Amino acid sequence: MRDSVFFESEFFLLIVFSIFLPIGLYGFMMWKKSISRRTVVFFGCVLIVISGVDIFLFRRLATLARTTPSLIDDLIFRSEISVALYLLPALFAGIGVNMLSHILIAHLTEAEKRSDREAN
Repeated sequence: MRDSVFFESEFFLLIVFSIFLPIGLYGFMMWKKSISRRTVVFFGCVLIVISGVDIFLFRRLATLARTTPSLIDDLIFRSEISVALYLLPALFAGIGVNMLSHILIAHLTEAEKRSDREAN
C-alpha cells in the first residue's frame, strides 16, 4: 500500500483521460478542415466514454483514499471538493451528447427536405 493515491496508476490514468485525451481530440477536430459525420459521431461517443471512465476512476480513487494515511487524498477525493471534480466528466458527456444530437438533427433535417422534394 502506498502513502498517497497520487502515486497509483489510477491517478495517472485519470490525468490522461481527463486532460490529455480530450485536449488531443479537441485539437484534432479544430485542426481538420473538414470532418465526416461518422468522425463526429465517433468523437461524440469517445467523449461520453471518457466521462464514464473518469467517473469510474474518481470513485476508485475515493475508495483508495480511505486506505491511505495522507490527508490530502481525503481532502480532494472524499470531501466536498470532489463534487467539483465531477464537473469535468459532466462537461465531456454534455459535449459528446451535443455532438451526437447535432448529427441526428442535421440528418433528420436533410431527410425531411428529401421527403418534401419526393412528395412534390
